Amino acid sequence: MQVTPPAKNAAIMRVLRAELGIGLDGVRAVLEQVLTGQYSGTLPEVELLARKLRAAGIEAAASRTVG
Repeated sequence: MQVTPPAKNAAIMRVLRAELGIGLDGVRAVLEQVLTGQYSGTLPEVELLARKLRAAGIEAAASRTVG
């Protein structure tokens, strides 16, 4: 997943907490992965999360990685 800077960390964290059901400690680690483009999962999972982020006003895109 990739987000387009400047992304609002607080808004991303709200979406991550709501969608992934994680607490503040966990969300900080996931936020770092999202901001650096290292967050991964199945394409449907990542696309759903990207859609939720876009609905919150954050430019986000899911992409396939080969590897």
